[in-house]
Amino acid sequence: MSDVVSANASNLIKLKDGVGQIVADDWTWVRIPKATEEVKKQAGKVVLFKLTGDATATAEEIAATDIPAQGRVLVPLAVWLARKDELAARVAAREVGVWVETHELVEDLVASVHDINALPLIAIHVERFADGRIYSAGALLRTRYGYRNELRALGDVLRDQLFFFKRTGFDAFLIRADRSAEDALASLKDFSDPYQAAVDDKRPLWRRHVRSVTA
Repeated sequence: MSDVVSANASNLIKLKDGVGQIVADDWTWVRIPKATEEVKKQAGKVVLFKLTGDATATAEEIAATDIPAQGRVLVPLAVWLARKDELAARVAAREVGVWVETHELVEDLVASVHDINALPLIAIHVERFADGRIYSAGALLRTRYGYRNELRALGDVLRDQLFFFKRTGFDAFLIRADRSAEDALASLKDFSDPYQAAVDDKRPLWRRHVRSVTA
């Protein structure tokens, strides 16, 4: 049996017109069953995150993943790539989203569909926050690949990251289960007027504000 998780509605934050709201979640998060977890070491130390290009799952694990027959489902990239033909009708009904691990390439997802916007939801999952790959993935989807639908952050999602997720194109955040969504919601206002241009506003500060010149 695979892991199927109905997200805690109180921990999902979505942006509407740039304003965050805690909302209910009608997507079922499907995860690949893991028989064993490989322990990797580098220079004698345990590596707690996967490197880009690492295999996500075996063919047996992908085949054993249970996808609910009803409702909106968020499936892993590895499962999507192997089993997308059986999901075609549900994609047309906008009942299928795909989640991507930070060590996986969003280019593989983009190449697997005729139109990336046929997917109503794409999520990037952070197993353990160790680097900025999730920010890069979000920015690529929004800018290079023109993704316009919901872009969600999953996994090790913490309060102090939300403002930066927003800047790189994310508009939904599933806060880690042991943390407060109310507290995380407040973090979206940590900075009132960022200096840099980013995905959410391509104008740098000096283009957003006109200063009067006095003689």
